[in-house]
Amino acid sequence: MTVAFIGIDLAKNVFQIHGVSDKGEPDLKHRVRREGLLAAVAELPTCTIGIEACTGAFYWQRQFEDPGHTVKVITPQYVKPFVKHQKNDRNDAEAICTALMQPNMKFVPGKSEEQQDIQALHRARRRLVNHRTALVCQMRGLLLDRGVPIALTLGRARRSIPEVLEDQSNDLTTMTREIIGDLFEFMLQLDDRVRAFDRRIDPVFRANADCQRIAQICGVGSKTATAVVAAVGDGKAFKNGRHMAAWMGLVPRQHSSGDKRLPMGISKRGDKHLLIHGARSVVRVSQGRTDAFSKWVNSIRERWGMNRAIVAVANKNARIIWAMLHRNEEFRAQA
Repeated sequence: MTVAFIGIDLAKNVFQIHGVSDKGEPDLKHRVRREGLLAAVAELPTCTIGIEACTGAFYWQRQFEDPGHTVKVITPQYVKPFVKHQKNDRNDAEAICTALMQPNMKFVPGKSEEQQDIQALHRARRRLVNHRTALVCQMRGLLLDRGVPIALTLGRARRSIPEVLEDQSNDLTTMTREIIGDLFEFMLQLDDRVRAFDRRIDPVFRANADCQRIAQICGVGSKTATAVVAAVGDGKAFKNGRHMAAWMGLVPRQHSSGDKRLPMGISKRGDKHLLIHGARSVVRVSQGRTDAFSKWVNSIRERWGMNRAIVAVANKNARIIWAMLHRNEEFRAQA
């Protein structure tokens, strides 16, 4: 028998390989350590390899493709139903191989080294932004405990906290002033680090033609453009724009049966926060405008409310982005 499909359970040190023929008959069960994995895969006949989407998956995908193998990355949630008996490396590798052979299986789009670099840049920046947001909330809570309310927004916090610290008429103790002062200084340092990451994103945006093209869309800037290109590449992994929008989590969750359709809220699936932020700006500035796109946005907002209009615009932008990337087209504004 010739191995046609292989499932590899990725790990830190020890990897489990499970291979079957084109008829699904088991033909290979092998356990290999990390230093010998590439050599073991290189000795195999050209076949289709399945791995779970996890840390290091895209690195191994590129390594396995070098000898000529076809590599598919599968979401772990789609592998779990095929796990038999107890969970162990051997059963996991067999489940990956079984999932790989399913005719309707959906796979995770691969990422190049450049895409992973851009994605790492965005994730590091987002971590700093989250730290900064948490810091502002903590300072606001500490001040509110002492009867000193401040605005929740970042810009107002920057202006009001120094005024609060200088105001001697409030009930803040010396220790509390020192603590808030240290936290505020830390927040300013985070501001500098976020701006430094912003400066790193700008040359990446200017060097990528796809990013510059999709940045012509209303509500898509340099940060959104680079983040989307890092996530989806050329968009060819998706059959159409609707599938890409759903993959990014820009559609309602469903709990339907028969003729009863029950759309639910927007899930936390995907990485859509930048598209949502851009869409929020679009909805806000569309009020009072009379062009066709603004009329559509305003009609959605009037019928369904602000939040649903924001998600609708983000969904529409995701579909436009897919069309531009997949077909290599320029943006055509709605007349």
